[in-house]
Amino acid sequence: MLTARLPPRADTAWSTDTAHGPLSHLPLCQGPTVPLPFPMAHGTTTLAFMFQGGVLAAADTRSSCSGLVACPASQKILPIHSHLVGTTSGTSADCALWKRILSRELRLYQLRYGRRLSTRGAAKLLSHMLHPFKGTELCVAATLCGFSGPSLFYVCSDGTRLEGSLFSVGSGSPYAYSILDQGVRWGLTVEEATSIAREAVYRATHRDAYSGNFVDVYHVTSKGWTRRTREDLKEEYYREKEKRRLERETRGTALSG
Repeated sequence: MLTARLPPRADTAWSTDTAHGPLSHLPLCQGPTVPLPFPMAHGTTTLAFMFQGGVLAAADTRSSCSGLVACPASQKILPIHSHLVGTTSGTSADCALWKRILSRELRLYQLRYGRRLSTRGAAKLLSHMLHPFKGTELCVAATLCGFSGPSLFYVCSDGTRLEGSLFSVGSGSPYAYSILDQGVRWGLTVEEATSIAREAVYRATHRDAYSGNFVDVYHVTSKGWTRRTREDLKEEYYREKEKRRLERETRGTALSG
């Protein structure tokens, strides 16, 4: 069967032999920029610390956009690999994107070399990937919590990489640090560490308008990460109220006796 080939049209504006893409044939967008009606302020409370039982990470669940609550039940602690989770602070979309990129790279590394990349290596990889975006509007502040031995690294979108044993990031972090600095020690049990983490998030949400709603807690050990039950922060409020009531009763009994 014979097929006829039509000659190219004479009025074709460009051909695939000379064009490198459609960009050069599109008009440049030179319209005026439209300013935002109000500053897109964000806020959060995330924390992580090491203790003898592994690494504990906690965060609130309120996503805010200036004075608006965009989502009351967002997830700010994102599982990255079987041995690694990350707390996220900054722009939600940026954090979710770079979590997916890092998760993909760690999985590819494991497939290529037959072993997991350490937490230190994951932090260095993320830092190198973020550094080219320094000075842009990219906003990512992540705390990587892993177990190749308990490990904790803070990585920022300007390429900053810090190693430590305790970090709190976000607008509520000054209030969380007040609880963590006096309560966190190496010999904590898992239940004690969980209680301190929840109290720190509760204290932060009590003072910080951009944090609130629920608290998520993740525990990372040599066997991987586990997620504790999400709890409404009002439960922590009622526990604190009951604790103060008992203290008043005990004090009154002691004075009357």
